[in-house]
Amino acid sequence: MRLPKVIGHRGAAALAPENTLAGLRLAAELGARCVEFDTKLTADGRCIVFHDETLERTTDGRGRVAATRYDDIAGLDAGAWFGARFAGERVPSLDAALDTLFALDLAADIEIKACPGRESETGRAVAAEVAARWPACRAAPLITSFSPESLAAVRAAAPALPIGLLGFGLPADWRARLDALDCRVFVCLHRHLTRRKLATLREAGVTVVAFTVDEPWRAVELLDWGVASVISNDPGAVLAAARAHGHGDADADPACGPAAGAGR
Repeated sequence: MRLPKVIGHRGAAALAPENTLAGLRLAAELGARCVEFDTKLTADGRCIVFHDETLERTTDGRGRVAATRYDDIAGLDAGAWFGARFAGERVPSLDAALDTLFALDLAADIEIKACPGRESETGRAVAAEVAARWPACRAAPLITSFSPESLAAVRAAAPALPIGLLGFGLPADWRARLDALDCRVFVCLHRHLTRRKLATLREAGVTVVAFTVDEPWRAVELLDWGVASVISNDPGAVLAAARAHGHGDADADPACGPAAGAGR
């Protein structure tokens, strides 16, 4: 699949609270055409945009996400920890995040960050919601995860959605892992990518995305090597460097324009 060269990590996590609508909006303001964010399930099975297993780090709540109902999470402050001007920012539902993507004409890398023991359940739920809401005229979002179980559930629930396997490094059995999932996208921690490893993956027809790349020079180096995209906490700075070195987004799949509420 074709992807924008620069993807905002958890929105624009260096400049706005991660995994919030404010972060998605700021990424778009900085010129990003694609954002990455995390998804998991609440105690009552609602898909939310959130990274951690517990609430303490990025909200004023306490406890495990998997043990907390959606209505209780929805009322938490998810912005004040980052800065006073973001006070009152909420934990978005996946539904609200999709509305924001449509309104801003953003593509997406939606990571499934399942709570332990809910890998398949989360994969099915995210896939069902995305498949039901995503307009046919837009390039489908990439659904990624470190969990093969989550990705297998996505593949079973919504076969048309492209999936990507996340890894901190390139495992020796990478080909078997990708083949088992019928997956042709690998998302790798950039520190473990070398020119030779990248060439091997690309020769096998694998699209490679690198995370999390905040140094503009490193982003340019990776794009020069042939990485399809880099994921960055500061997408504006990395995008400016990429464009300055000839890595524009002219070859990325276009969306079909703002479509808030499409697919309901």
